Amino acid sequence: MKSFVPILALCCALSSVHCELFSAMADLEHLVYAERALADNLANYISQEEIRLQTLKQFTDQLTEKNSEVGNRPGQYLANPVNTFLLLKRLTADWELLEGLLKDIEGQALVHNITVYKGHFPTKEDVTGAAVALFRLQDTYQLDTSTIARGEIEGTTSFPTLKAVECFELGKLAYNNGDHYHTVLWMEEALERLRGDVESIIQRADVLEYLAYSTFVNNADEVQKALQYTNELLQLNPNHQRALGNKNYYEKFIASDVRRSQTKGDLGEDPSGVQRPQEDHVLPERQQYEKLCRQSPPKNLQMEKRLFCRYAHYNKPRLFLAPAKEEVIFLNPKIYYFKDVLSHREIERIKELATPRLKRATVQNSVTGELETAPYRVSKSAWLKDEEDKVVHNINQRIEDYTGLDMSTAEELQIANYGIGGHYEPHFDFARKDEVDAFKSLGTGNRIATFLIYMTDVEAGGATVFPRVGARVVPQKGAAAFWYNLKPSGEGDYSTRHAACPVLAGTKWVSNKWIHERGQELRRPCGVSEEE
Repeated sequence: MKSFVPILALCCALSSVHCELFSAMADLEHLVYAERALADNLANYISQEEIRLQTLKQFTDQLTEKNSEVGNRPGQYLANPVNTFLLLKRLTADWELLEGLLKDIEGQALVHNITVYKGHFPTKEDVTGAAVALFRLQDTYQLDTSTIARGEIEGTTSFPTLKAVECFELGKLAYNNGDHYHTVLWMEEALERLRGDVESIIQRADVLEYLAYSTFVNNADEVQKALQYTNELLQLNPNHQRALGNKNYYEKFIASDVRRSQTKGDLGEDPSGVQRPQEDHVLPERQQYEKLCRQSPPKNLQMEKRLFCRYAHYNKPRLFLAPAKEEVIFLNPKIYYFKDVLSHREIERIKELATPRLKRATVQNSVTGELETAPYRVSKSAWLKDEEDKVVHNINQRIEDYTGLDMSTAEELQIANYGIGGHYEPHFDFARKDEVDAFKSLGTGNRIATFLIYMTDVEAGGATVFPRVGARVVPQKGAAAFWYNLKPSGEGDYSTRHAACPVLAGTKWVSNKWIHERGQELRRPCGVSEEE
């Protein structure tokens, strides 16, 4: 549109001349040059418009091509977390570029019409969240960066490939989060992919700038490598001021053999303070937790010979014709596994009720007792009341029949949906002694037991693991896991510390029923000692 400005200026200049041009040949000659300038400006404007329209056409073709890959099975397409990240990116950063091209009146009308959909468009925070989720999956399941960039994710049927610019953007998102570890991994991948990407919109120097700095900050022992990257950057751009300053710093660092704990100054920060991403805060059982997420624990033959399964009706008339399919899968803590708890019809009805209400899941602050979001729990949840639908009531009644516990003091049925890399790091369901305000508002005591229903199969990842004891439960649609959080004495059972592993591929829906102490006095009598 900028090229149209000279045309407007020229037309305004001509329109302001009120003299009798036809009466002098000299004035008419000026019109010849004016007409020529007008033609040149129009040609330039048309050329710019053709470039703009060609760019719009390319963008439209890309959208059409990507959307055609989805077909009528968006769930299967989004099962691959790389596809999810790319979709979010297209509807944020790429969309901003498109809006910049739609500046004429008709284009603005198009943008206005599309705002109907923009209410559902992702934000930049969504893209950052998706990137962090990819990093989480990379760490938990020990995935090679190049494997993710090739879209080769276990349990998926589509394999989207990341270009150099997309690897660069992932590295940049990590950098902006202060995560230099993943910055190095993804900038190295971007550098590798630039070798065969002649049409890339990023340059090697762009990548080297981030890679050199993050290499040193992530590990000061890699200073020689950081200096090598910086020297290469200066060969491409000899006047790069930051690179010149860092080169001088790295050389002094090497010469004086200064260690990481002593580094400050030219880089503007103390690299020793750099930590892994926010959700990767220290967990005492992280190694065991992630190992259980990746694979089943070795068999315990002594325990397995004491495990059993059976059909059980628990003297409940409702279960005489359709008994519970009960299996004890672990002894300490005792974990029960029930198959075919929910039918497909019931699951779909629960999803239908919950979907419009889904909100980011919260945790209870152990100090204030307030509910808040946390990076170690990434999912959306909704709560369903017993009386609002017959299906919800039937599920609550079935849980009571299976467990023998009173549901009148239990929490509402919680429905949770885990998205890309969705997880819940190791935690307890019960309140510890120092959490005096937990569940105080409910007035129903502590959480005595948990009944966890799996509403989907998960293609890869998403297991429920108990890192302190090495137990692992794999989601199976319609099945449920049940365990007591408290010992008969009312003391918390610390072996029940558990986690929801990140969803590697697919989607995960679960229903939780947290059962409280009040009303269970005669159904689960107290023990005579703390350890009982």
